Amino acid sequence: AMSKSAVKISSDLLSNPLCEQEPSFLEMVTAFDTAMKRMDSFNQEKVGKMGNGGQGIMEWFSSVFPSLNMAVKRREQTLQDYKRLQSKVEKYEEKERTGPVLAKLHQ
Repeated sequence: AMSKSAVKISSDLLSNPLCEQEPSFLEMVTAFDTAMKRMDSFNQEKVGKMGNGGQGIMEWFSSVFPSLNMAVKRREQTLQDYKRLQSKVEKYEEKERTGPVLAKLHQ
């Protein structure tokens, strides 16, 4: 709604008679209008992508920030490793406490 209001304000400024009289003012208002329209289209794109539960926005961020995608993959891999090692620890804790079992548990 804010970006729509900004576009409306910039359009109203363009239709102001002062723009016809002052070329430098017209140039500034035209640049402002262009910026507001670009901002509005950017916001509409983000709102559209968020409409599907945020999946689209995450895909967009992944394409813009490839390191984000790599960090997510590393986190998933680390989480799998942690779960695997945690199950090993639980298995060794259930066994009888002998020398080799304690060594493996410590390891």
